[in-house]
Amino acid sequence: MAEPVERPTNEPLNRWDEWKDRLSPVPGDRSNDRRFVAGAAVLGLVVAAGAALAAGPWDSGQRKAEHDRVVAAEHSGGAHHPGNPPGAPRPAPSAAAVLAALGETSGRTDPVAAGTLDTVLTPLLKAPGLGTVSAAAVVDTATGTQVYAHGATKPMTPASTVKIATSVAALSALGPDHRIPTTVRVSKDSGTVTLVGGGDPTLDRSALRALATDTARALRDGGTEKVRLTYDTSRYSGPALHPISPNENIAPVSALMVDEGRLDGSDHGPAPRTADPALDAARAFAELLGDAGVPTRSDPASGRAGSGARTVATHLSKPLSALVERALTNSDNDIAEALVRQTALKAGEPASFAGGRRAVTNRLKGLGVPVTGADLVDGSGLNRKDKVTAGLLTSLLALAADPDHPELRPVLTGLPVAGFSGTLGDRYSAESGATGLVRAKTGTLTGVNALAGTAVDPRGRLLAFAFLTSGTTSPGEAEASLDALATALTRGAR
Repeated sequence: MAEPVERPTNEPLNRWDEWKDRLSPVPGDRSNDRRFVAGAAVLGLVVAAGAALAAGPWDSGQRKAEHDRVVAAEHSGGAHHPGNPPGAPRPAPSAAAVLAALGETSGRTDPVAAGTLDTVLTPLLKAPGLGTVSAAAVVDTATGTQVYAHGATKPMTPASTVKIATSVAALSALGPDHRIPTTVRVSKDSGTVTLVGGGDPTLDRSALRALATDTARALRDGGTEKVRLTYDTSRYSGPALHPISPNENIAPVSALMVDEGRLDGSDHGPAPRTADPALDAARAFAELLGDAGVPTRSDPASGRAGSGARTVATHLSKPLSALVERALTNSDNDIAEALVRQTALKAGEPASFAGGRRAVTNRLKGLGVPVTGADLVDGSGLNRKDKVTAGLLTSLLALAADPDHPELRPVLTGLPVAGFSGTLGDRYSAESGATGLVRAKTGTLTGVNALAGTAVDPRGRLLAFAFLTSGTTSPGEAEASLDALATALTRGAR
């Protein structure tokens, strides 16, 4: 039976450096540097409301998902803000909570004060909706100090929160600017064309068309009129099917696919998937190559380019930073598995489930985070054999907030925003006061619910948190209980 699926809303992008330049933390003050992360998260959501329409779409940087949501609110006819006069600017969904947090810091209790978090969080962890086993950890990213722990070293099934570990490993290994190539090679006699998959699951038809156009141009220049087409998926190895497959949550894992093997035109969430992503991609390329004036002799066949073949066309994916953000915001399983395999290739491991497991684990060990008890058997979190601790997740989030690791910032900017984007778009009401102040990766499998991310406390500090549960019987009750825990971090004690 298919596992329950997180249903995301939008695709993200990021411009962190723009906010960093504006906020200008004091040189040499690491605490202030980390607080800038929290300030940027808050300030970015406030500024989005007034600047989105004037600035136009962002092609990198401040999240496209947030921009799109703000624009939608501007044209909503006041459905969510009936008190606004027609045509008046409307705030982002998070504005009320963010402004309240900025304006009410005096007189509110510091949630990091000794004993406060224990008083606030421990009773909430006893909520029936959290099932039979729960674990929690909270870290003050300004100091790196764990300020709350409940079973923080207990290995738990993380579901999709494991994508935080996947993303940190990939960014650390490859860097945020890494792009995944898809290439076309032509044989020495120009009679055979090979479409070579590099592992980009976001390759789309427009990219294939550009590859076909460039390929046809190169072939016509040499006088070739018809070719044999092969396709190469050898960059990946091992089983293509995830243990839960076939399943609408993930396509067969292949180095060559178009639109994640989706058959319904969607770009996120569950969807019917092709059983052979590589063959479908090659057939689409053959059609486009024919449209460009070079028909193929027969149906594409699997194969590798021979000796002496030359590269005539290349397409590069979006930067790894954008792929990480999309994987986290949309809880994209196909991208997550691609990230693991790219990490494996960088480490010299086979690009397989087993190779990825070793590569990611070793990469995290090298970063000095607590991997004891962790078992990272896939990149998506769909496998119930995955195990992480709450302490590991918060350590990874704190590392992403560390000014010494700017390459990891997409892990924070990719987190869904409470009540605003991705898998948290329909969670957290405006009345909760946490809208926009919590950014977190969700995790959902049958009987397993998790939430891990960051929260801005009443004093503007950034807290990294992880709440893991198992034995839950109602996804709705579990999510509400997890949201209450994260909300408590934004409120402090009362």
